[in-house]
Amino acid sequence: MPQSKTSSSPSDSGEAAATAFDDVPLNRFHLRITALTFCANYSDGYELGIISIALPVIASALGFGAVWEGLLGASALIGIFLGSIIVGWLADKVGRQRLYTVDFLLIAVASAAEFFVTDPVQLFILRLLIGIGIGADYALGPTLVAEFVPRKYRGGLLASLTVLWTVGYVAAFFLGNYLVSLGGDSWRWLLATSCVPAIAVVLLRIGVPESPRWLLTQGRVEQARAVVRRLKGDVEAFEDLVRSHRAARRVRYRELFGRKYWRNTAFGTIFYNAQVVPYFAIYTFLPLVLVKMGVGEEDTTSDGLLNLFLLLGSLGGLWLVAKMSRRGLTIWSFVVLIATMAPMAVWPDAPTALLFPLFLVFTFTMSAAVNLDQVYPPELFPTDLRSSGVGLLNGLSRVGSAIGTFLLPLALDGIGFSPTMLILTVVLVLGLVVSVAWAPETKNSTMD
Repeated sequence: MPQSKTSSSPSDSGEAAATAFDDVPLNRFHLRITALTFCANYSDGYELGIISIALPVIASALGFGAVWEGLLGASALIGIFLGSIIVGWLADKVGRQRLYTVDFLLIAVASAAEFFVTDPVQLFILRLLIGIGIGADYALGPTLVAEFVPRKYRGGLLASLTVLWTVGYVAAFFLGNYLVSLGGDSWRWLLATSCVPAIAVVLLRIGVPESPRWLLTQGRVEQARAVVRRLKGDVEAFEDLVRSHRAARRVRYRELFGRKYWRNTAFGTIFYNAQVVPYFAIYTFLPLVLVKMGVGEEDTTSDGLLNLFLLLGSLGGLWLVAKMSRRGLTIWSFVVLIATMAPMAVWPDAPTALLFPLFLVFTFTMSAAVNLDQVYPPELFPTDLRSSGVGLLNGLSRVGSAIGTFLLPLALDGIGFSPTMLILTVVLVLGLVVSVAWAPETKNSTMD
């Protein structure tokens, strides 16, 4: 098989040769590994969705106030921080495959146990554990997809992971509202439903192989070759990858902050946080935000319409990822988000007929833009640091998300709607400035 043309690597200032392995035809296993990774994103969206619906009912049933409400809203995000960073680092040391099934076993057990909670402390611990499992999969899943899938399809398949997050969130909205309307202990059943997809994932992931690219970084060429043969992959293309691959070396976590990769790490951290801080804060407490905008609590139509725009934006984002450059989509999405949120901050008393359509545009754009959260991070780092880098960016993004989620209800009550929206607008401006300065172009780049 002939060599492909050379393309720039995002993780290196030089040029990296594309191999035939980067351009093999899409096969059934590529789709399987992507589909199995869908589940983490679906579960994250579903977990955030059900807690936002169930929290008011749980607060009444268990008798706690705004502080615990904020902590429970942020608990899974704190867990995602821990799981992403710790397991991301560990996966570059011991491999991806060993950890790829265990994380969802943790999610399944903790989700089922939510049915039996009797106080907010127990629920906080369980949702922290669920977050750790999801965070681990955020480090592992996109890494495996990026390392297995041909570069031509990488952006679309990685972006589709975020679509599943939105599907999970929207599914939780509709199922959650239905179950909560039944009254009684229906919130317990709602929380426990997340164990069903988790159990299915555990069973389906049995037998998933190790990444050949990671095996090569460890000098385990024969094992990598065996994986390719087992998957009935293109052996000739794999040999091209072996010839081009650098010798195994000892990598250190601190290289993410060293001269070669610090800019990619800094950009990824700030861009990711600038997107998800407003996202998680606003949509975790969407009913509260709508009331502050002048939409009545009894108006479920507006809530449903926003969830529909979340879903449409996520699907539209797939097209944008395919058609636009990574850098261009990042910059222009921040521009639109700032233009639609700023009026809410500077003119909070504007007619709802003006603010709500702006919020719909904001919702569509935000949902489309966050598709990049699964696409960009794996493309910023080389194979021997990829899981660590992806885990770090996901983990740090959840620090900002957790802080934003915890503070939003307190900020709305304490300083009001307008200053709160202004702060979130400033976060978006920071994301725009950093993206203009540092965002690399990684579309069609090779996996070093």
